[in-house]
Amino acid sequence: MPAPRFWFGPPERPRWQARLLAPLGAIQALGTALRLRHGARLAHRAAVPVICIGNLSVGGTGKTPTVIALVQRLLDRGIAVHVVSRGYGGRLAGPVRVDPQRQSAAEVGDEPLLIAAFAPVWVARDRAAGVRAAEGAGAGAIVMDDGFQNPGVVKDLSIVVVDTARGFGNGRCLPAGPLREPVRTGLARAGLVLAIGEDQEAFRTRWAGALGGTEVVAARIVPLHTGMPWRGMRVLAFAGIGDPAKVFATLRGLGAEIVRAVPLEDHQPLSPALMTRLEAEAQMSGAQLVTTEKDAVRLPQAFRRKVLTLPVRLEVADWAPIDRALAAIGLQPPASS
Repeated sequence: MPAPRFWFGPPERPRWQARLLAPLGAIQALGTALRLRHGARLAHRAAVPVICIGNLSVGGTGKTPTVIALVQRLLDRGIAVHVVSRGYGGRLAGPVRVDPQRQSAAEVGDEPLLIAAFAPVWVARDRAAGVRAAEGAGAGAIVMDDGFQNPGVVKDLSIVVVDTARGFGNGRCLPAGPLREPVRTGLARAGLVLAIGEDQEAFRTRWAGALGGTEVVAARIVPLHTGMPWRGMRVLAFAGIGDPAKVFATLRGLGAEIVRAVPLEDHQPLSPALMTRLEAEAQMSGAQLVTTEKDAVRLPQAFRRKVLTLPVRLEVADWAPIDRALAAIGLQPPASS
């Protein structure tokens, strides 16, 4: 379901729904704090650096492109990086190493399948068990995909990802707002904030008080140039990610003519029945089916050659702050950036 509109009202003027649900939000914040406090005593300390890519809010903020970009950065300096993921949407509890040739999104989740094209990925409901498995397989560094509020593993560096357009919503915790924990509380554990989007100045101004002294790194998600002639192409676009509207906006920016945009639920299964219906609609409109990389790994085999994929990558304005943070935990930056 789409996020409630009242989640994104001005923090200084919360809507009546947010005020009504504020007591439940306080319980959510307290529960997260207690879980982190008690779980920290039993947290697993890995023998190699652990970097967590997380967020404070529910919904898509750009964690997967961030994980891929960081993995590539570490690989460029010769570090054997492994990724640990909960495998949301998959049925395997793990720990299990993802094999894209043998496993499906229904087994391990769509994000692990996508990331596995870049580095070894371990799916584990128990994140500590996943980290131990990665260590045992020779990982020189471990990137955790999500898990910022999970106390099972000691993080050497946490990067909080935020969408500049949505920011931290109305600043309130679930269900009064989109947050898993209060902004100040969460950022106290973060090494960096990675702000993704075009509204950098507005984001920093609006959240200056909550950000405090946390360093903010600007980034954006851009389409990967593959030579695909998008301009003038008639497309039926569908996306089951946190914010499908971003995909549709990117396609329009590339010059594609979207005859229909179909937003799906995040991680929604792409059943043969659904794809057959979308294919019929596309054919009637003389349009090409297009989706995201994350959705593409969930496509039924019969449709994989029929759907074009729009690949995107994270573009970081200045890697220096991230490189410094990596060096501080023993992962030296490359000779030249």
